[in-house]
Amino acid sequence: MTGQLQGHRQIADRRSPFEHLLDLIEKGELRPGHRLRETELAERLGISRTPVREALHRLHAMGLATPGRQRGLIIAHMSYDQLRQLFAVREGLEGMATRLAASHASFAEIALLREMVAEDRRTADRERLVQRNKLLHRQIVQASHNDYMIEALNNLSVHLSLLPGSTYATPSRILTAQAEHEAIVEAIAARDGEGAERAARTHIAEGFAIRLKMLAEAP
Repeated sequence: MTGQLQGHRQIADRRSPFEHLLDLIEKGELRPGHRLRETELAERLGISRTPVREALHRLHAMGLATPGRQRGLIIAHMSYDQLRQLFAVREGLEGMATRLAASHASFAEIALLREMVAEDRRTADRERLVQRNKLLHRQIVQASHNDYMIEALNNLSVHLSLLPGSTYATPSRILTAQAEHEAIVEAIAARDGEGAERAARTHIAEGFAIRLKMLAEAP
């Protein structure tokens, strides 16, 4: 058992400090407005301050951290205009990735996508569904078999991590999102590129509409 735990630690340690910070942002442990203190983060990650400082500079360069009122950086807030731009790009890229998946996904990948949406229907835990939603989107993008598309959407997903909460917190969104996922996957399975792209764009647009509502209702 001890050997297994050490193995897990070694695997985790292979991630860079930057990747560790992205993980904390995505999990909501570092939320918009959170002050990023080098000493605190170094202790949390079990490393020296120098690599933490380099990771913070990288977060700043990517727009994920901004200067706070006091000295140092804070996790960035996403404005309405940034949200609009982000979802416009996401809709276009994911739509294109889904069209490519309809042409290039293997039979095994299609079977996996179908199993994933079926498993979602059997899952009641909301937090688990939030994570499964991310996995499904990533799997569809992987099925595009286009390295540049995969890289572009991986970079975009980093910025999505700044969005607080989940659209699944909205009543009825889980069921409608699952129906949209099924439509996307079945279009991919039918090798219907146009239909797959249309279904994906509709899905992202619906998510954007809910995000706007969440932003308007935020305190």
